[in-house]
Amino acid sequence: MFETSRPLAERMRPSRLEDLIGQEHLTGEQGVLRRAIRAGSIPSMILWGPPGVGKTTMANIIANELKIPFYTLSAVSAGVKDVREVIQKAQRQQHAILFIDEIHRFNKSQQDALLGAVEKGIITLIGATTENPSFEVNAALLSRCQVYTLKSLSKEDLLSLMDHALQSDPELKKKKVNIKENEALLSISGGDARKLLNLLDLVVSHLPGDDVEVTNEEVKRIAQQRVAIYDKSGEQHYDIISAFIKSIRGSDPNAGLYYLARMIEGGEDVKFIARRLLILASEDIGNANPTALVIATSTFQAVTMIGYPEAEIILSQCVVYLACSPKSNASYKAIKKARGLVKETGDLPVPLAIRNAPTKLMKDIGYGKGYQYAHDFPGNFVHTEFLPEAISGTKIYDPGENPREAEMRKKMRQFWKEKYGY
Repeated sequence: MFETSRPLAERMRPSRLEDLIGQEHLTGEQGVLRRAIRAGSIPSMILWGPPGVGKTTMANIIANELKIPFYTLSAVSAGVKDVREVIQKAQRQQHAILFIDEIHRFNKSQQDALLGAVEKGIITLIGATTENPSFEVNAALLSRCQVYTLKSLSKEDLLSLMDHALQSDPELKKKKVNIKENEALLSISGGDARKLLNLLDLVVSHLPGDDVEVTNEEVKRIAQQRVAIYDKSGEQHYDIISAFIKSIRGSDPNAGLYYLARMIEGGEDVKFIARRLLILASEDIGNANPTALVIATSTFQAVTMIGYPEAEIILSQCVVYLACSPKSNASYKAIKKARGLVKETGDLPVPLAIRNAPTKLMKDIGYGKGYQYAHDFPGNFVHTEFLPEAISGTKIYDPGENPREAEMRKKMRQFWKEKYGY
């Protein structure tokens, strides 16, 4: 059995820019961070990206390259007191880097505690987040930081990581490992490099003998046996939220509540859960039941105000309501289709009749000429052309098969006859 004190992802964590795989746009030869490190000075920054793409590794590399005192806090467990202690140490050392993992979980008072030290240059802040910092980091702190977006690792990046680990890690090298199939490794890890390496370590350590062959079936069997370990370490964060959303989309309130409980027990950020419900209400229910968006919006506002433990009651109510609601993704599909059409057809000219005509010249050349004001006609409707001529008659919105949208389809058919095929 391999050593369990340090996971493979930790054993393989690079300490030099040259060894970092991925994020070339930031750390490649022309990358902004590489240039800053070469100059010997970096700005305070927020590293935003999916899990397991190198945020923590990048912070460690920066500190190592610049030879600056380095402190790490996790926003899950640290408070204002911990932040102030680091700032005091940095003052005595004249400067330090403070890395805060999951900075989106810091509340306003915790983030405010950083402001003065960041502004005065006592600390260089590096925050890591999987959430959009525009929503989760307060404006005052965000204005003092550069935001760098990390990209998901490509399949080639992930395969390179595994090859490097097999060739370099002393524990893995104790066996002759042949990765016959890699699809299950890549699929279960979901693009998370840390999860991928630790899964590889787990699989190889559980295969008997010194000459082992890794197959998709073996990976699934071993991963299934150890799924609870991934729960405890928090690596199933995105698996749980995925199951949560899919359960509600699939109209199963029981499964939705189960995964909600899993997240609550795991200490998940209440706003993270509420935001996902808000998106689902529009993406998966939409106009089949417009009230769903109202309920989800109220839920977000309410749980933000009261927090745990009472927030679980409001979340539960919302989950049950959304799961039991009729579903439609027609509006979601419509905007995707509309954007695809725009990319395909480019900047088509807007019909003259519905152009804005704020000046005499525009009126003289026909802007707004012939526009018919819908409210001047019976039923507040007049048959006219709104789309550019080249795509006239293109149906973008196709109502879903539910009572509310059936009424919308009927109304559109009444208005537009055969034009859009309603």
